[in-house]
Amino acid sequence: MKTLYFDCFAGAAGDMILGALIDAGVPFEAVQQALGTLAVDGYEIAADRVVKGGITAVKFRVREVASPGHDAAEAGLPVPAHKHYHLKHIRAAIDRSALSEAGKARANRMFMRLAEAEAAIHGMSIEQVHLHEVGAIDSIIDIVGVVFALEWLGADRIVVSPMNVGGGMVRSAHGIFPVPAPATLKILGAAPVYSSGVQAELLTPTGALVLTEYATAFGPVPAMRIDRIGYGAGDRDLPETPNVLRVIVGEAGATAAATPVMRITVLACEIDDMNPQIFGALMDRLYAAGALEVFYQPVQMKKNRPGTLITVVCRPDDRRPLTDLVFRETTTIGVRFHEMDRECLERETLPVTTPWGDVRVKVARRGSDVLNAQPEFDDVARLAADHDVPIKTVHAQATRAWLDRSK
Repeated sequence: MKTLYFDCFAGAAGDMILGALIDAGVPFEAVQQALGTLAVDGYEIAADRVVKGGITAVKFRVREVASPGHDAAEAGLPVPAHKHYHLKHIRAAIDRSALSEAGKARANRMFMRLAEAEAAIHGMSIEQVHLHEVGAIDSIIDIVGVVFALEWLGADRIVVSPMNVGGGMVRSAHGIFPVPAPATLKILGAAPVYSSGVQAELLTPTGALVLTEYATAFGPVPAMRIDRIGYGAGDRDLPETPNVLRVIVGEAGATAAATPVMRITVLACEIDDMNPQIFGALMDRLYAAGALEVFYQPVQMKKNRPGTLITVVCRPDDRRPLTDLVFRETTTIGVRFHEMDRECLERETLPVTTPWGDVRVKVARRGSDVLNAQPEFDDVARLAADHDVPIKTVHAQATRAWLDRSK
C-alpha cells in the first residue's frame, strides 16, 4: 500500500508541500500543465533547487506578472491587480480546470472550509467573506497544484506528524495576532500541534488546510519500506532547523499498516412536531455543510407521541455550523453532542468495465486485505436506465468484473 508521510518538524505551507511532492517525483511539467487549465493569467511558476540549513530542497515559487489584454474575469477570477478573491471566483476557476471530478470536489471543499473558518472568526456570512489568508493567486495555485500532485502520486494512505506551529506574533490582513493565526487554529480542529519555540509563523493556513484535509492519520512515521524522500523549502532561514517540509514515500505491508482513527463529534436531537417533508431536505443540507453521516430513527416521545431521532456525525470543527443548521431548519430547541473516536477502513474508488459502460467500485481495505467491494449504485442505476436492462444485471456484471480484476 503506497503511503506518504509528511514530517512537519519545521511547520508547513502550501508551497512547501508542493515543493516536497515535486522533489519526491511529481513532474514539474505535469503540475505546470494542470495549473494552466485554470485558464487564469497573471502569474508565473518555477521550481528551483535551493539549500536550507544544509538540506537540498525544491522551492516552489509563484510570481504575479502583468497580463495585458487578458480579461481574467472571463476565466472566473477578477483581474490580477486584485490581491484576494471571493469564494465564487475561486470555485469558477477550479470547476473549469482539468482536475478530476474528485480533485475539483476536494479543492472546492478546502476553500469552503477556509471560508467557513473566516466567516466564524469575523462574524459574517460565507457570501461576505473575502479570503484574505488563502485567497491570493499564489495560495490558489499552491492548493490546486497539491491536489493534482497527490492524485498523480496515487497514495493509498497519508500520515501527518504533529505540526510545529512556531511562535511569536504574525501580521495578517486584520492586524497582528499570536501564532498560530486565528484562521490556522480554526482549520486545525483536533489535529495535533506543538511549538518548538521558534519565534516565527511556521504553519500557515494553507499548510494546515491541505494537511488536515488529506490526513488519514496523525502520528509518528508508520512502518514502511522507504522508496523516495522529498524536501520542500520554505521562505525562512531558521537558526537551528532547516526550513523544509519532508515527505517520505513508501510501501506499507499488511502487518505494518494501521487502520486510521479519527476524532468525530456526534449530534443528536428528537423531534415530534415537524412536517415530515422537511427531513429529506434537512439531510441534503447537512451533507452539503460537511456532515459525515446523517440518519433518522423512529422513537416514542413524551405523551406517547411518535417522533424522529436525528443523528449527525461530523468533524469536531464542524459541530457549531451543523448545530446552527439544525436549529435553523427544524423545530428542535436542544441538540446534544459528544466526541468519540472512529476507526475506519481505508477506502478508494476504482473503475471496472461492463458491457454497458464503466462502473466505479468502492473498495475498503485493512492494510493490504480487501474486506469489502461494492459497485457504486448511482453508476449501476444510470447504466441500467440508459440501456434498458435490470439494475440487478448491471450490478452482478460490475461485481463479476471487479472479481476478475482482483484475481
